[in-house]
Amino acid sequence: MYRAESPWGLILFARNIQEHDQLTDLVADFRDCVGRRDAPVLIDQEGGRVQRIKAPLAPAYPPASVIGSLFEDSNDEGLRAAWLMGRLHACDLSAYGINVDCIPVLDVPAQNGHEVIGNRALAADPSAVAKLGRAMIDGLSAGGVQPVMKHMPGHGRALVDSHHRMPVVDATLEQLEASDFVPFAALSKTPMAMTAHVVFTALDPENPATSSPTVINEIIRGKIGFDGLLMTDDISMKALSGDFAAKTDAIFRAGCDVVLHCNGSMQEMTEVCAHTPELAGAAADRARFVMSLFNDGDAADPSELRAEFDGLIARKMSLV
Repeated sequence: MYRAESPWGLILFARNIQEHDQLTDLVADFRDCVGRRDAPVLIDQEGGRVQRIKAPLAPAYPPASVIGSLFEDSNDEGLRAAWLMGRLHACDLSAYGINVDCIPVLDVPAQNGHEVIGNRALAADPSAVAKLGRAMIDGLSAGGVQPVMKHMPGHGRALVDSHHRMPVVDATLEQLEASDFVPFAALSKTPMAMTAHVVFTALDPENPATSSPTVINEIIRGKIGFDGLLMTDDISMKALSGDFAAKTDAIFRAGCDVVLHCNGSMQEMTEVCAHTPELAGAAADRARFVMSLFNDGDAADPSELRAEFDGLIARKMSLV
């Protein structure tokens, strides 16, 4: 199927990962299938409860909220820790040939929001989220791995988990502009972003952001000003209704560049592929730009960076 369809990229999960050589070979085999040495291979390697590669194949990292808490104590130390965490993720992932990490989470959590975001969020203050997100992106990029900011235009107000049900957010446009959109607008030059499977009644009461032409064109491309490669969150999540043909058609009509399907079902993948157009036009230009950014990274010493990061986190945790 990969050879026949030549998907733009591959996303990996914990179920795909057994040991070092197996993972390295899996990444190389995918690229051989699609005939592109620099084909994007993605993973959700955030830290905390969302870390697909675990010890001993990669060190355990704290959730993003720990970085935000450090930032509250010392802006400089928090920003440095965010940069280091991004740079260290790049060290870990590039060792396997993985060149895209779906970080940072830029969602601004609401007080009563569902824990699906929870401690994955960097901070409750939109300005702090933007600053820490920028530092994390810069660290990751310094290591030659490219980021995907998520979940645009914001998942923090959701009261249910979009893996299981469709969240509906009733905030006004003014409330969203004052909070949820802020980090994404500040980092609108990031090369890739992921949508949220969330209905915003003030923006489009009928369709989730992922399949809403209004949200994608007027909000994400317009108000937020994002012109990078826009991919969906996983379309096998239960928030999206309908069969995969209908979902895929609606997503591309709305204006997403890339559809992300993650559960590994061959039947579903085949249906998605049958309704996915070839990358062309602006979407192809965005994809080529992303691929032009892949590189070997700087010459930093990973052991020195890790010792510095561990020291910052250890000092923070000793104060808790």
